[in-house]
Amino acid sequence: MKPSSIRTPVLFLSLLAFLLLAMQLHLSHADVGTAAYCGPPYTPTACYGNDPAQFPSSSLFAAAGESIWDKGASCGRQYLVWCTSAIASGICIHNQTVEVRIVDYAPSSSSRPSSDDTTIVLSTTAFDEIAKFAAAVNVEYQQYVHFLTLSGLKETCTFKLVNELMIQDLGDYSA
Repeated sequence: MKPSSIRTPVLFLSLLAFLLLAMQLHLSHADVGTAAYCGPPYTPTACYGNDPAQFPSSSLFAAAGESIWDKGASCGRQYLVWCTSAIASGICIHNQTVEVRIVDYAPSSSSRPSSDDTTIVLSTTAFDEIAKFAAAVNVEYQQYVHFLTLSGLKETCTFKLVNELMIQDLGDYSA
């Protein structure tokens, strides 16, 4: 057997082992900010105007604050958001995460948020998933993307912006 024919499977197995190990590690942490909520009317939005198709049927959507807006590039991005603390105990619903899609720019939204200058303004449905009885809460959030792999597995990847580069943080896998 030639040395090059042995090297190829060893290299492949080493790469596979590295990828499996990397999937078990969390390479980045979530960003920290504040969240408020707003009720209807939700249109028109800065991202999609009056198009009713912009709103997910689950009503889990959000308006981006200045730090997420990215000159409109955040339109359509999806985020995982969870409550970390609030002004009083018992407000955050612990171990609860909500998935939202950005459809608007908070400073110019049609509906006024429950609190100004927050990182993200959630629909009332989304806010109620993570907190209760508050105008605003402290949150952690991560951008994420769902896609199907060639093997048909649904993969969730979260991303963290670092100096305008996206570094992939491999997430969980589920069929």
